[in-house]
Amino acid sequence: MLQLKDNNLIAYFSMEIGIDPEIPTYAGGLGILAGDTLRSMADLGLSAIGITLLSETGYITQELSSDNLQVEKYERWDLDQYLDRLTPEVIVRIGDEDLFIRLWQYKITGIHKNEVPIIFLDTNYEKNNAEYRQITKRLYPSNKVYRILQEIVLGIGGFKALEALQLSPSVFHLNEGHSAFLTLEFLDRISKNPTITDPIAFVRNRCVFTTHTPVASGHDVFPRKIVQQYINDAPLLSKIPHAFDDEDNLNMTMLALAMCAKVNGVAKKHAETSNKMFPDYRISAITNGVHHSYWTSPSFHMLFDEFIPAWYEDPFALHGALTIPDYRIYDAHLENKRNLNQYIMDETSILFKKDVITIGYARRITKYKRPDLLFYDLKRLNSIAEKFPMQLVFAGKAHPDDLVGKSMINEILNLKPKLHQNIQLVFLKNYDIRVARYIIPGVDLWLNTPKRPLEASGTSGMKASINGVPNLSVLDGWWIEGHIEGITGWSIGAKPAIYGDNEIVCVDSDDSDDLYYKLDEVILPMFYTNKDEYTKIRKQCIALIGSYFNSHRMVEQYLVNSYLT
Repeated sequence: MLQLKDNNLIAYFSMEIGIDPEIPTYAGGLGILAGDTLRSMADLGLSAIGITLLSETGYITQELSSDNLQVEKYERWDLDQYLDRLTPEVIVRIGDEDLFIRLWQYKITGIHKNEVPIIFLDTNYEKNNAEYRQITKRLYPSNKVYRILQEIVLGIGGFKALEALQLSPSVFHLNEGHSAFLTLEFLDRISKNPTITDPIAFVRNRCVFTTHTPVASGHDVFPRKIVQQYINDAPLLSKIPHAFDDEDNLNMTMLALAMCAKVNGVAKKHAETSNKMFPDYRISAITNGVHHSYWTSPSFHMLFDEFIPAWYEDPFALHGALTIPDYRIYDAHLENKRNLNQYIMDETSILFKKDVITIGYARRITKYKRPDLLFYDLKRLNSIAEKFPMQLVFAGKAHPDDLVGKSMINEILNLKPKLHQNIQLVFLKNYDIRVARYIIPGVDLWLNTPKRPLEASGTSGMKASINGVPNLSVLDGWWIEGHIEGITGWSIGAKPAIYGDNEIVCVDSDDSDDLYYKLDEVILPMFYTNKDEYTKIRKQCIALIGSYFNSHRMVEQYLVNSYLT
């Protein structure tokens, strides 16, 4: 049986959690954030537990065909090697059938030996029928039935798993709306307690919700017919205001908003955007962060140990990076760049040079993130390359059903013959934690080009900053808060309005024009002719961004502003 303190136990629900390169139970930023959150909870000594799906074949393994097309593979990872099977099993009633859920466990151990377990929910069980055994096979299938079944397993199955483990959380944290059905199961329990006069208020006061996307398609909706077919407690939904929209669809974000008293966006700008999307609710902001020590490269890890010994326990101490000698910062980064260059050589047989600037772009490939903005005007890009050679590293997966995203990968790779000979371009396949640890610290400049205001937060640029890599990014998400022009990096495009109605329209031609200007007139001349100034910016990235945009600060804000109030 799990040994956890029931007092102030935090149950953290997330469809995906990224905790280990060998456990591919994540698709991208949502899962990586969940993993960093639980690592910080362990380090900070909190009593917490994570709940997630097993995802037997993960998300996708990305390959590239000979004609530069994304090919998805689904490979089963060795769960017996990394997880421990727990004795209890959970039964969830689906219509007139029982669904059996097995439980597996992984433990994160913090710096003071505090353990935070993660419970993986698994339906590939001989007691289930063939259809139900597939529910936790892979992440984010497009089929509506499988999606609602996954969210039933996560929410209702996860709630029952805590009961089976004899745990009584004081706080339920919903990381995105996928787990919102847990509030329904919770409400069912509380409604049967005659001493509680307002069951909905009771549940709301124990639930915290983090919404992550300002993109409408990112909010799951299910037709009432499907909900009533699979949710036995569907009549309870009639007591919850705004759960169904005008088209009689259950919106999982709306259900979470209705059933959680504390709601947070993941950056100040994102909270503003979300409040406009959901005007009936108050959405606050707790800006994301990354786990500082997990994402710090070995070379900088040793450097920080030498000059800032308190950094490992207290990331705020990273402001002391300003005292590290410039040449030590430069040498630590050069080691990261050599490691990346060797990885590129091993993967592609392409030789990158240590004295040529390397620009990195790596994230989910989809249209609103504009991975092709750098190539908007090839004539202008090539003219810049005549003066300043550049090496470009791209990576990222497109969702299997995102045909536009997949075509963008193909288009970027097919640009090679059109690029100036001074531009070297590689696309590294299967972007994941392992590949990120080469790319992010190894490039000289981190590029991010989303269409405002569709970037909720983004965290890869925070990881870059902790490793002394400046950002060149559109002012959206966290970068609005972290950006100081010429100090922590550079902006792309006009500064957007904050907490106002006068939003500046995001135009590709304008943003690309500013991107080329910054490269041609500011960044590349500095990199090639003023190494000391560029190294100074590296130090400022670590000191000003690393010391604040970390998951320790984020978790402490959740503790004070959401868990304990």
